[in-house]
Amino acid sequence: MKPRSIVYIDGFNLYYGSIRGGPNKWLNLERYFALLRQGDDIQRIHYFTAMIDGPHLANQKAYLRALATLPRVNIVLGYYKFKSVTCGVRPCNFTGRRRFRVPEEKHTDVNIAVQMIDDAYQDCCDVFVLVSGDSDLVPAVNRVKSRFPDKRIAVYVPSRDLSRGAAVELRSAADTNKTLPLALLKRSQFPARIPDGSGGVITKPNVW
Repeated sequence: MKPRSIVYIDGFNLYYGSIRGGPNKWLNLERYFALLRQGDDIQRIHYFTAMIDGPHLANQKAYLRALATLPRVNIVLGYYKFKSVTCGVRPCNFTGRRRFRVPEEKHTDVNIAVQMIDDAYQDCCDVFVLVSGDSDLVPAVNRVKSRFPDKRIAVYVPSRDLSRGAAVELRSAADTNKTLPLALLKRSQFPARIPDGSGGVITKPNVW
């Protein structure tokens, strides 16, 4: 029998690590992970993200509507909170320390950790497939492994850049680790137009 697996995706980690700037943003997550984990019986794909602000919000909404048509995908939303940071550029510093308000995504790491631990205690899967490079998830990985030594954790780090993709702590905590393969992205795109299940159609954004 194939091992039961659940996929946990840090959406912004995936986007900025593997998708941003490329032609493969219209990604069908069920298709991608079916290709990536052909030996698994994938039970669920949890996609963790937050709603952005600005001109690209409509694109994000269209993509989330597309994902919502996939029966095994569960979208979990966090939120953004603004924080004040000091500019580190030299010209900004000679007249005083200039500060900015920048958005910071909140709750994603906590949501992933809680979901993993809850799924472990409910025995929802045998393999946890974690798509992230964030070391904040190491405690959750360690806790699952200590409480459930028979379960396996596979980490895929989304990255085109070797330094960004190092993720030494998270890779070391997992049973197996790899860099998320980019070659499968092109093979895993939604069609340009998707029935929304209510008689309407979801259309791929033109800029994608």
